[in-house]
Amino acid sequence: MKNTGKLRGKTLFITGASRGIGKAIALKAARDGANIVIAAKTAQPHSKLEGTIYTAADEIERAGGRALPCIVDVRDEKQVLQAVEAAVATFGGIDIVVNNASAISLTGTLDTDIKRYDLMQNINTRGTFLVSKSCLPYLLKSDNPHILNLSPPLNLNPRWFANHTAYTIAKYGMSMCVLGMSEEFRSLGVAVNALWPRTTIHTAAVEMLNGPEGALYSRKPEIMADAAYAIICRDATDYTGNFFIDDEVLADIGVKDLIQYACYPENIHLLSTDIFLDETEPKAKL
Repeated sequence: MKNTGKLRGKTLFITGASRGIGKAIALKAARDGANIVIAAKTAQPHSKLEGTIYTAADEIERAGGRALPCIVDVRDEKQVLQAVEAAVATFGGIDIVVNNASAISLTGTLDTDIKRYDLMQNINTRGTFLVSKSCLPYLLKSDNPHILNLSPPLNLNPRWFANHTAYTIAKYGMSMCVLGMSEEFRSLGVAVNALWPRTTIHTAAVEMLNGPEGALYSRKPEIMADAAYAIICRDATDYTGNFFIDDEVLADIGVKDLIQYACYPENIHLLSTDIFLDETEPKAKL
């Protein structure tokens, strides 16, 4: 999907943007000439995962954007507030927030220790709330403010709770922030939406969980980046409170051929559907 230039000069505050989907969204916006705040923990190279906030910053600037790498653990209020202040001091404001940082453990109740439970709650739900709350005073000054949470539709089918109750609660907390904040800030013109992938998305972090063979039946992070771009370029007063699915967003703007996003195009009809999606899921229109 081609860039339109609509994000030129806009400032995006993206959590977890040092790699994976967060970085893909950052690079897409950078090609418009956007300012990117890379709010992530990885300042030193990880033993198993490529990329730091500094290597991501280099890529963003090579793509045409301006980058501000900030060491941010979204569980730490002080670090979040410092990054927000640095963003405003550097770029003059914040226009778009992408809550991408997330922790996952697809474990049953007896196999989920409380430390892991707290980690997921504090990064996914609390972190999303904290980052959104901290950025909102500046979003309210923007001419087209958006918050985009990478979280699923609120599907109460018990099957999505039975095998990983703790993770579902934490991830749905992000979606409940969409439900509440979109209505709370509707009259003030701040769009708050969710975006979720139709299929599994292959990233280095997912490969650690599923192994390299997961790529065979997955799509690339770029499909999420293109869908996110389409959402945040829209008029914030017209598009809020939605739970978007990546390929539906792209289909609605005329991107019909999705083979380009498959890690292995020959497996285009064998892609693994992501969790939280039922076959009867209603389509959200952009």
